[in-house]
Amino acid sequence: MNATDLLILNFEEVRRRSIKVWRAIPEDKLDWKPDNKAFTCGEMIRHVIEGEFLYHQILIQRGSSALSALPNPYDTKPFTSIEEELAFAKPYRDEFLAFVKELDKSDLESIRIDRSDVGYVRTLGDMLLRIAYHESVHTGQLLDYMRTMGIERPNIWD
Repeated sequence: MNATDLLILNFEEVRRRSIKVWRAIPEDKLDWKPDNKAFTCGEMIRHVIEGEFLYHQILIQRGSSALSALPNPYDTKPFTSIEEELAFAKPYRDEFLAFVKELDKSDLESIRIDRSDVGYVRTLGDMLLRIAYHESVHTGQLLDYMRTMGIERPNIWD
């Protein structure tokens, strides 16, 4: 198994576990949030899915400076349900994973992604790991939301 195979495996496992959590949130709890400054459950799911699309654009552009000029399909798409969100995101997810599959080991180390607008420049490999970590963190937050709401949480450690 090479480096890109491991990255793909990680992205697929993180998403599989996220989906288990997302689908376990009752529809009537998607607007729940722990305080007025927090994301609702639905907003956090959207944030993760949209974030992957935006990160992909950053990787393509080798930085975030051109991001504001690129169209964002999520800007005009309201969140309605988990299943609809997943269906809408599927082609963008497929494009992202295809991008990762085409990478060479040397790309992971030599390509720099300039995010100096938010304080850092990292290698492509580092950025890919950050993308998966971002989703994992928010999945953990949703599990905490579910605990706070008193609803059953799925076992993601299968």
